[in-house]
Amino acid sequence: MASLSDSSILVTGGTGSFGRRFIRHLLEKHNPKRIVVYSRDELKQYEMAQEISAPQLRYFIGDVRDRERFERALNGIDTIVHAAAMKQVVAAEYNPIECIKTNVIGAENVINAAINCGVKKVIALSTDKAVNPINLYGATKLCSDKIFTAASHLAGINGPRFAIVRYGNVVGSRGSVVPLFKKQRPSGKLTITDDRMTRFWITLEEGVNFVDRCLGLMRGGEVFIPKIPSMRITDLARSMAPECEQEIVGIRPGEKLHECMIPQDEARLTREFEDFYVILPAMPTGAAIGEPIYDGKLGKPVAENFAYNSDTNDRWATGEQFLAMVQ
Repeated sequence: MASLSDSSILVTGGTGSFGRRFIRHLLEKHNPKRIVVYSRDELKQYEMAQEISAPQLRYFIGDVRDRERFERALNGIDTIVHAAAMKQVVAAEYNPIECIKTNVIGAENVINAAINCGVKKVIALSTDKAVNPINLYGATKLCSDKIFTAASHLAGINGPRFAIVRYGNVVGSRGSVVPLFKKQRPSGKLTITDDRMTRFWITLEEGVNFVDRCLGLMRGGEVFIPKIPSMRITDLARSMAPECEQEIVGIRPGEKLHECMIPQDEARLTREFEDFYVILPAMPTGAAIGEPIYDGKLGKPVAENFAYNSDTNDRWATGEQFLAMVQ
């Protein structure tokens, strides 16, 4: 894990679940020169400022849709962690252009502003929903991923490096099923959309640590994917509320039975390491040219028909392990 001490770091969506934990992590594990929390919600910034206080912390109201404002926030910044996104599947379907403005046009604004302002590194958070998407949220994140993997070509040899971190459902985040099951438990009945459904799971702390690590590993244009466990939704529900009845209510629009983080079509570009995968850029530039060496190790090519799916994963969480993750 590379040290971010003496760096000036800006986090878009800095008041969200990831942003708050990542900023705490920076303050506890590193000694950054400056941290800028960039988000558009003044109430969340006010509440966060009551919880997290440090002399190097700055709160900056702004939206990634507004490139001029974003460039203003980048004064002296050398590292960007881009976590801002419109993430609710139903809201995105109902307000498609708003989702596109934030997730796609916002990504372009982050890239252009980073190039214009002399930023050194940009890492963007992605999701398994971006792989073979069937809803608008996933489609916009796929577009965002493609924009970021191509950004190094736009930046040129001396410009910033761009990379992506992609992982699955975050245990206990506002959009996950965990808060829903906790709310439903007193009723004695949990609603399950489909008893065959599987998902990748990662804790917020694991996600934060992985992003920190990838900031030190990135060369430009890669997609980093951690090796994380899968779990069946029915097993998850049983571990959280063994006394509850499970009611099958049917799969929702825009929802998949299983998720994928590496599609078979990208197996030729994928390298495997001990605890993560890297999808290499199809057209590498600058430092990304040459052998894919990370942590001093050369990645192993995966099989030609390899795909990283939640239902065929070789790592599965038990009920006890999942409860420990929730804690």
